[in-house]
Amino acid sequence: MRKGTGKGAARSVLGAVTAAVLLLGLAACSTLNPTAPHLYTLTPRASVADGPKADWQLLVETPAAAAGIDTPRIALARTPTSLDYFADVSWADRAPNMVQGLIVQTFEDSGRIVSVGRDTVGLRSDYVLKSELRDFQAEYATPGAALPDRVHVRLSAKLVAMPRRTIEAGETFEASAPVRGRSFTDIVAAFDEALGRVTGDLVTWTLSQRFRPSGS
Repeated sequence: MRKGTGKGAARSVLGAVTAAVLLLGLAACSTLNPTAPHLYTLTPRASVADGPKADWQLLVETPAAAAGIDTPRIALARTPTSLDYFADVSWADRAPNMVQGLIVQTFEDSGRIVSVGRDTVGLRSDYVLKSELRDFQAEYATPGAALPDRVHVRLSAKLVAMPRRTIEAGETFEASAPVRGRSFTDIVAAFDEALGRVTGDLVTWTLSQRFRPSGS
């Protein structure tokens, strides 16, 4: 009787250990493979004013940003002093990386500059565009609103001459766009509209600067 009881106890302990290991394995899997969020990207239609073609080369740095914006998560401000995030959705890249790519694309689409690219390509340039993404969130502009009713984008920019690294010009660009519906795609459309106005104004301003290529 005692011998059988010992074997039964051993089997019970072994079963408990096995179950615990399985539970830990499942927990680890759920940690390593969280539910993937719905990913979104932006395709703003920026309007760039006509003008002469710039004969200098430009590199665009990734915008600096506070930690609350420097993330793939899509920011939501319920009050001027708070920052939250939408659940189960995300940008396809960190917001500053995404904005950098769209700035470069807007310069290219303008057809008004000899050469433009990301600073990471390692090419020589006459000027570098440095910027800071200060606002990039949906907001509750109306107190007590059930849903965010606008998107706010603000970008501060400086043009730096190379290789002497002197600031030649600086400006801040800002736009808000209303959310014209109740679905999340309406919020993304508002981000597109606000960012398109900011990038269009930024590129128009940059190309209006009367610079000379370095060494001229």
